[in-house]
Amino acid sequence: MLYAQKKQIAVADLYKDYTFRVQDVPGFTSMRDGRYYSEIDASGNLVKKNFASGLTAAILVRADEIHTGDGTPLNLQRYTLSPDESKVLIKTEVHPIYRYSSTTIPFVFDLDTRKLTRVSVQPVQNPVFSPDGQKIAFVRQNDLFCLDLTTGKTIRITSDGKKNQIINGKCDWVYEEEFGFTTAFQWSPDGHKLAYYRFDESRVPTYTIPLYRSTQLYPNLYTYKYPKAGEPNSKVSVHVFDFASGKTASMELGADTDQYIPRIKWTNSTDELCVYRMNRLQNKLELLLCNSQTGNSHVLYTDTARWYIEETLFDDLFFLKDGQHFIIMNEDDGWQHLYLYGMDGKKVRKLTEGHWDVDAVAGIDEKNDKVYYTAARPTPMERQLYSVDLRGHNTQQITHEAGWHSIQFNADHTFFLDNYSTINTPPTYTIRDAAGKPVRRLEDNHVLRARMTQYALSKARFMQVPASDSTALNAWMLLPPDFDSTKQYPVLFMNYGGPGSQSVTDQWGTVDFWQQLLAERGYIIMCVDNTGTGFRGAAFKKEKTYLQLGWTEIHDQMHVASWMGKHFPYVDASRIGHWGWSFGGLLSALAITVGSDVFHMAISVAPVTDWRYYDNIYTERFMRTPAENPRGYRLTSPIRYADRMKGKYLLIHGTADDNVHFQNSIMLSEALIQADKNFQQAYYPNKNHGIYGGETRFQLYTRMTDFIVNNL
Repeated sequence: MLYAQKKQIAVADLYKDYTFRVQDVPGFTSMRDGRYYSEIDASGNLVKKNFASGLTAAILVRADEIHTGDGTPLNLQRYTLSPDESKVLIKTEVHPIYRYSSTTIPFVFDLDTRKLTRVSVQPVQNPVFSPDGQKIAFVRQNDLFCLDLTTGKTIRITSDGKKNQIINGKCDWVYEEEFGFTTAFQWSPDGHKLAYYRFDESRVPTYTIPLYRSTQLYPNLYTYKYPKAGEPNSKVSVHVFDFASGKTASMELGADTDQYIPRIKWTNSTDELCVYRMNRLQNKLELLLCNSQTGNSHVLYTDTARWYIEETLFDDLFFLKDGQHFIIMNEDDGWQHLYLYGMDGKKVRKLTEGHWDVDAVAGIDEKNDKVYYTAARPTPMERQLYSVDLRGHNTQQITHEAGWHSIQFNADHTFFLDNYSTINTPPTYTIRDAAGKPVRRLEDNHVLRARMTQYALSKARFMQVPASDSTALNAWMLLPPDFDSTKQYPVLFMNYGGPGSQSVTDQWGTVDFWQQLLAERGYIIMCVDNTGTGFRGAAFKKEKTYLQLGWTEIHDQMHVASWMGKHFPYVDASRIGHWGWSFGGLLSALAITVGSDVFHMAISVAPVTDWRYYDNIYTERFMRTPAENPRGYRLTSPIRYADRMKGKYLLIHGTADDNVHFQNSIMLSEALIQADKNFQQAYYPNKNHGIYGGETRFQLYTRMTDFIVNNL
């Protein structure tokens, strides 16, 4: 089909009709024996299926047999099997709070008795089965409770919870956002004890967000604790409740309370709890081994960094079943690699090695002496699955197709689900055996692939471009589908660019259909992973961005844009723009101020405009405190450069953004006004950092599309 005969993408295709929706595989959970998995079928039933054949072995729960006392049916989509697979936890009436947290009314369905039990009349958070499936712990109104399913009695473990003061068993806002978890308790391996966090956030300053309702004359004021850069944090302690004695022991975490506890994790013994302890500068991480009965602790392991500890390393700690060793990932040699340690704290050996980063551990099969992991090799843009034995030998590559493999193993590591895609091809979901041999294909998105042929789409291509210091940066470029090298085109840069991130990857979704829409309208779309982005080693990620977050990054973007204008005859150097969201929005604000001789149009969505306004865990990791680094905070704020703004600028923010506060855009707006700059701005009432809901996304992307077409 010729280009002129093909369909053109409309914003309605993206945010009304969802024309290009990807078909994924419904979430499934491996069952204990490794031969079967559970999932929700097309009829809404919870079924047990065979990994190898895909055939249904049993219907565990019929959709029509679970309902409340008044006959209201329960939706099984949010289900969790108990560890012993005798019960099902069903979450209903789920209401989000922040990025990961939500409230729910949970029920438990007993697969043997077929009895349905309501866990709580009131909304709760983080309901979790005990290992034997006989209890469920949960948080209600900042206190930790446990329902004994055998007796029907609810035990109250804490009683001092109070909004904006004391939190038990769940995280405060900044831990949830920056350390990436919200369930702040863990069952011991035998289920006899429960370790939990206690946050005393009484000293943390509050932030208030007005929420506007058409039925109210005055806005509701939502107030919560938000520690900005340099401000006090919650005082965090860790405790262990013993169900047999009813007593609680406090773990010894040291005299310094101005520190972080980013994780807790039980060893394979109920007597030993591992507590992560990190200093406020975030350049020293210790693992404390705590006696769960007495609370006594000692340092098991210490990791120090020249710049900061990468928070993505926290989840790759595994205590082996032999009780003598653990596996951990660190950047000791400048790259993310796996190491084997003894429980005496001594390093045994390095398991992986090379000038490439391990991404994550996909599974550990101790029975067959294999550690499975994904790595950013052979290029940083890819993810491939590998295995290595516990001696650090016999490294094997298991997946081979160039592109991105997202891996999910079953319980006994005999099968894995391979979600494979490239930048230009939609995902294919395949069950493979442990050696990587395909067993059966679950989904190949053939409907989407066929639909895509009806539209004038371009294929993105990878390239390398020079940074401001001439280092080669990874990039992708999307040309208009009717590209003519004898003509000149405007260029729109799109990137995120934040620490450790990647926008240039060989996976589906890297290029979205809004970018394709703009390419159809005659724009070259350019995405560059600047200095500071991830999976190119610690020095590339940290050295030149530390203490001046955003400065090297925007100068890389400026240098590439200028270089393209000089070296690509088809680039119109007088029509180069920049678009970004969040950290990318910061770069767009800097592009139209510091970089206004290069960038002639910019759109910032929900940008940080002064690091003093952002939370302390994230900001201080890269910038230290404002008192320690005043120059860095001044240097990187686009507010300071408002008088340099030229060209066309659109500033967008949600008024109820709990993450990057609306305050950021307000203060930049005021600086631009006082500098007598002509710009446009849009605010989205009661919308958070994602700016969505109802017609919001359609209106937002229509507005941005029109602004680009009219001004670039």
